[in-house]
Amino acid sequence: MTPPPAVSAAFLAFLLVMFFSGTVEAAADVAGKEFPTTLRLERAIPRRGMEIEHLKARDLARYLARGRNGRKLLGGSSVAGVVDFPVEGSSNPFTVGLYYTRVKLGNPAKEFYVQIDTGSDILWVACSPCDGCPTSSGLNIRMEFFDPERSTTASKITCGDDRCTSALQTGESICTTSDSSNSLCDYTFQYGDGSGTSGYYVADMLDFDTITGDEQAMNSSATIVFGCSNTQSGDLTKADRAVDGIFGFGQHDLSVVSQLNSLGVSPKVFSHCLKGSDNGGGILVLGQITEPGIVYTPLVPSQPHYNLNLEGIAVNGRTLAIDSSVFATSSTQGTIVDSGTTLAYLADQAYDPFVNAIISSVPKSANAFVSKGNQCFVTSDSADSVFPSVTLTFMGGAVMSLKPEDYLLQQGTVDNAIVWCIGWQKNQGQGITILGDLVLKDKIFVYDLANQRMGWSDYDCSLSVNVTMSSGKNEYLNAGQLDVSGSSKTASRFIFVIVHIVAFLTHLLHR
Repeated sequence: MTPPPAVSAAFLAFLLVMFFSGTVEAAADVAGKEFPTTLRLERAIPRRGMEIEHLKARDLARYLARGRNGRKLLGGSSVAGVVDFPVEGSSNPFTVGLYYTRVKLGNPAKEFYVQIDTGSDILWVACSPCDGCPTSSGLNIRMEFFDPERSTTASKITCGDDRCTSALQTGESICTTSDSSNSLCDYTFQYGDGSGTSGYYVADMLDFDTITGDEQAMNSSATIVFGCSNTQSGDLTKADRAVDGIFGFGQHDLSVVSQLNSLGVSPKVFSHCLKGSDNGGGILVLGQITEPGIVYTPLVPSQPHYNLNLEGIAVNGRTLAIDSSVFATSSTQGTIVDSGTTLAYLADQAYDPFVNAIISSVPKSANAFVSKGNQCFVTSDSADSVFPSVTLTFMGGAVMSLKPEDYLLQQGTVDNAIVWCIGWQKNQGQGITILGDLVLKDKIFVYDLANQRMGWSDYDCSLSVNVTMSSGKNEYLNAGQLDVSGSSKTASRFIFVIVHIVAFLTHLLHR
């Protein structure tokens, strides 16, 4: 006997839901494993106990290299949306200190692991062939090589291209007077430790996700210029921390931030909020975090780094007797905010007054000693109850408040007491102050390039944040939540199909 039409529709709907539910799960699983739809930022974590000297050497090499040349969506400019980079990894300073994300380049697109670097401008990846490029990585990632000959949308940039001319003016490209306009636009980046890379520029597709005002994640793409590295040397050839390239977040016209902004894809501002816990993670977006309490100070204009006007340092509320000229910005001194640096470095003339103020503020119950040139303390009490607060004051009265964990490193234990050492290092013979991850963690930082200012605020980076975008629509998005355009988008499409099929069958059965 044929059941009533209504029962048949309900039964068919049940079967369809059961069928498509399994399909959605499978599709979501495949999407999550094979086709990640957001750029995932990660950090490799080696064994604890890395020598401070090793951290200092690595940071110095990084600085010298660069000195060479749900979130809630708000209204903003006319750009399409906010580009999101879910963050993974720990801010523990005894890690490798290597943040990296995945980018898809070319057509067909290939995925590359690239280091996030706010102190350089250019996105570059290892290309095929490449002399000295590592073929394996201790970070347990699969190494890839970009081949412009195998991408249907790739084009090599020549010396006659306006984009090469722009890079020539800042030393980011190389073209000699003997080169013709059809010669390749080359580059060479040399690092302070002797390592380096060289190659040429190409233009090709970058695939990414944008979050729009209607709470949707869209798969997007844009043609950008990036470096094709065919030679690497020094530490870049080592496999222990090898990645496919470097993702520069600087201010140059060839930075991805600038290029996507000029194409109307994203605002000319990016923000991060790095968790300070060992579990790590956090937030990184091409967009402006707008949480209450963020204070702003101007960026020093016409600088290759993110320079700020530091005006004074106070320990336990007492301003240190340091001449203000020590912090003035010039070609040989100034204060740089660099999320790619592990430790923090004080200008030579500011370091001793800072350390002496810390020592004089610590009670005698905390035994003080010097280890390998670093001032250390042993205490069984909590850091907050033993060590003083520190504040940095910048132009315009913007204050950055620092907890003891923002200038101390936990070096181990002795008889159930903790060994703390001052993690800020003396920039011997130099007038440069560098604020690295040790200072930046557990804070929102906004790099507002459009308005030439930087902002910050203390924040729990595991919470959602407000981010500006074009449409004026608001949306709460938790840290790491934005995998919505992969499995979630696939699921939404299947549900859409289910609803319409059920409606159609119901209509037929009731005819």
